[in-house]
Amino acid sequence: MSGPNFQESEVRIAHSLNKNEEEFVAKRRKDVLETLLKIGIRCNQDKVPNIALLGSGGGQRAMVGLLGCLDQLDKAGLLDCVLYLSGVSGSTWCMASLYKEPDWSTKLQAVKERIVRRISGPAVRWSDAHNKLLKYFSGKDHFSLTDVWAVMAVTTFVKEIDESTLSDQQEQHKKDPLPIYTVIDKQCKDGDPWFEITPYEAGYSLTGAFVDTPSFGSQFTNGRKVKPQPEVDMLYLQSLCGSALGDREMIHSFILGKIQEFFMESTPAEETKKNPNPPPEDQCSQVLTDLTDMNICVLKGQDPTPLDESIRTKLKELSGDEQQLISQVKKVNFRDKREAEPEINQYTEDVCDFMCRLKLQLPLGTQMRMTISKCMALWIWGRNYDFLHNMKDEEVPTALLKSDTRDYEDAGLLLNSPYFSVLRKERNIDLIISLDFSEGDPFLTVRDAAETCRKLNIPFPEVNIPDQDIEKPKDFYVFKGQNTPTVIHMPLFNVVNCGDQLEDWRRNYATFQKALSAEMITDLMNIAGKNISNTAERLMEEIRAVIG
Repeated sequence: MSGPNFQESEVRIAHSLNKNEEEFVAKRRKDVLETLLKIGIRCNQDKVPNIALLGSGGGQRAMVGLLGCLDQLDKAGLLDCVLYLSGVSGSTWCMASLYKEPDWSTKLQAVKERIVRRISGPAVRWSDAHNKLLKYFSGKDHFSLTDVWAVMAVTTFVKEIDESTLSDQQEQHKKDPLPIYTVIDKQCKDGDPWFEITPYEAGYSLTGAFVDTPSFGSQFTNGRKVKPQPEVDMLYLQSLCGSALGDREMIHSFILGKIQEFFMESTPAEETKKNPNPPPEDQCSQVLTDLTDMNICVLKGQDPTPLDESIRTKLKELSGDEQQLISQVKKVNFRDKREAEPEINQYTEDVCDFMCRLKLQLPLGTQMRMTISKCMALWIWGRNYDFLHNMKDEEVPTALLKSDTRDYEDAGLLLNSPYFSVLRKERNIDLIISLDFSEGDPFLTVRDAAETCRKLNIPFPEVNIPDQDIEKPKDFYVFKGQNTPTVIHMPLFNVVNCGDQLEDWRRNYATFQKALSAEMITDLMNIAGKNISNTAERLMEEIRAVIG
């Protein structure tokens, strides 16, 4: 390593486990041995298999499905065989709920009931959500759509604002698998995009570059922290991991609608709007309301000219006839979304920049709305300081060393299961149990993982799916190879647990929909749990097989 020596740097560049993780693994393997002997699987300490359980993305479907599977693993006596629990997107929502409870796996029935009661209960109050968003905005250097999504979307499904942190959990889970939350680096999709966050470290899984988890998000230069930032809380982490519940247009539309609804209570009252000489903060607030409505118009293919005229009039009043360098939209064909989108994004950015140049003394809430509008135009998600900034190390991709910030996002946009967090060589995984809650092709994730591993020369078994199973998947697939981990792949909805109602189940549990009812939550937990209860004996057979 050619940069600062290990003792001086707060950044760890190494293909090895964190010391705390090493200690956890050593202790956990002893517990796994006890469990194996208890359920009748012969083994000794040297032969204890390292088992990783993966939860894919899939929004609420993944959150509830993972809970149902863990419940049945517990009842089968297999949960305590798991060394790592790693998730993408919606599965991380389930993980965050579980790991709020110290040693949750020792009391899973009670924990499960509390989670189900909460997520089928009332929504977070508007005032609490608004205050939380203001706290994000004022409390750190980088604010993005991830903060907005946390408060406006994630709370809709998890029904709480969880301000605890991963470092709070370091000593609370000696009886549980080690959790690994996963995202991707948006600017690094052609290099090593795979980014993991555990209670101990956060960093690039394959590159081997890490920082202590409480320091993730703080500003670094040459391996040293120069400006601390608040530790990422669990609500933000769930948003960072779980923001790709639909395509960009769907998410864009959802956020715009939520912004319109969310800030309705903070817009001026009717009598204030009729004031012939409203104060600047009210005028700015109305500009931002018109700007949101204008974006919604464009998304619907409607002509936003009246809103454009209203915005320009108010800006003229605010600036005293100062020249407005704002792009024209009159000649844009708004029925062509591909043409209209970049135009309205540029327009939004221009309006926000113009208001900033006026240097008005605006309330914090109005400043935040302006920033949200600009983040929407630039589509900024997950922006945080780059802890590798200005380091000098040949092991790390140059792009990671030069940038001041990085943008992180839902790993499901690249691969909808967290394989690469557990395929680190130093984790020495023998058996991967992949619970796939994906929408659409139930084999896409495992096939893509195999193909990516082939390109990266990472040991992974060959994946062959019988043609007849593509449309009618079964509940249990095993893939094996020489000097590779064994991979068990379990599609959520299949012909075994759904019978001839497979398509009905898929349709009823789409990724992007309103919060599930209590009845739908119970039904989904039961159907997901069947994938474990129906295959428990085969799971035990595969554990015996990797022991040898």
